[in-house]
Amino acid sequence: MQSIDKLLEVNPYELDKVSKREYLNTRLHELTRHHYDNCEEYRRMVDAYGLDINNLPDYDKLPFLPVRLFKEFELRSCAKEEVVKTMTSSGTTGQQVSRIFLDRDTSSAQTKCLTRIVSDFLGTKRVPMLILDSSSVIKNRAMFSARGAGILGFSMFGSKRQYALDENMELDIEGMKVFLENHKDETIFLFGFTFMVWQHFYKKLLESGYKPDLSKGILIHGGGWKKLISEQVSPEQFKNNLNTVCGILPENVHDYYGMVEQTGTIYMECECGHLHTSSYSDVIIRRTSDFLVADNGEEGLIEVVSILPESYPGHVLLTEDKGIILGEDDCPCGRKGKYFKIIGRIKNAEIRGCSDTYATKFK
Repeated sequence: MQSIDKLLEVNPYELDKVSKREYLNTRLHELTRHHYDNCEEYRRMVDAYGLDINNLPDYDKLPFLPVRLFKEFELRSCAKEEVVKTMTSSGTTGQQVSRIFLDRDTSSAQTKCLTRIVSDFLGTKRVPMLILDSSSVIKNRAMFSARGAGILGFSMFGSKRQYALDENMELDIEGMKVFLENHKDETIFLFGFTFMVWQHFYKKLLESGYKPDLSKGILIHGGGWKKLISEQVSPEQFKNNLNTVCGILPENVHDYYGMVEQTGTIYMECECGHLHTSSYSDVIIRRTSDFLVADNGEEGLIEVVSILPESYPGHVLLTEDKGIILGEDDCPCGRKGKYFKIIGRIKNAEIRGCSDTYATKFK
């Protein structure tokens, strides 16, 4: 197979539609054959589908695995002894969680890919980082939760790190004051999960009256909007309210879409408010009636493809999220690739985003 380092030499947002199709076809065909040869469960599913493994179609016609299968089966394409990390999805009490098995190469590829994508928004230099969560989340380093993995994954962009919340999820105002004084006039990278940012950072700042100067801050947040939508908080209101309490500019607040089944392959929100595919991934919208590819502007189920998963067959997955492709190669931000928006979860799907899972504790 092609070296992942070679594949990641491509700029995350430089490939146009034609170049990207060729690039993804080559890699996804390699991964399909690799998983067919190394994962018995995947091979049985592909054979049942009737795919000719020696004559593979374009990647949008490859069989997709529903993400739910990672809750039901131990899907591995590497030997058990090669697994260095097992990641689990977010889940409310009583829910089964997905288990994703990573070998050293796949884990390293995820880190490199995340670095390439996020650097396009943050720059290549590490900066002081304010984590809008509690350090208590980082417990078992071998069995990562999606939330813990998110924090650790993004922490590599921080030169110095400060948790904004204490063990009880209360705002550590004194700790923040010292941290921000030590890094006055520097760009501050903030990271957190959407609902927690709102509940434990925005609301607590409002209550306390403390107004930190984060006018040079860049916030990246993710994990789902379900609870905030139910509270009638729009993305615009989220950004504007944060601007009111800490001065962060709305255009420097970036949501992202991602999942534990394809860690490292995230879809970042640009300054124009659009989620973007990178060169290393794609989003396909499928009609719920027949699973054919939907037209741009047509709502359907989100399929995600990624060049990264080698240790498990997670390269072509059907999610339980609904979305719409807004356009391709023509976003005003200048980044190539498809840009899209999330509509929500399909009816009766389990809550699974880090933010949405945590939010179930709050009435």
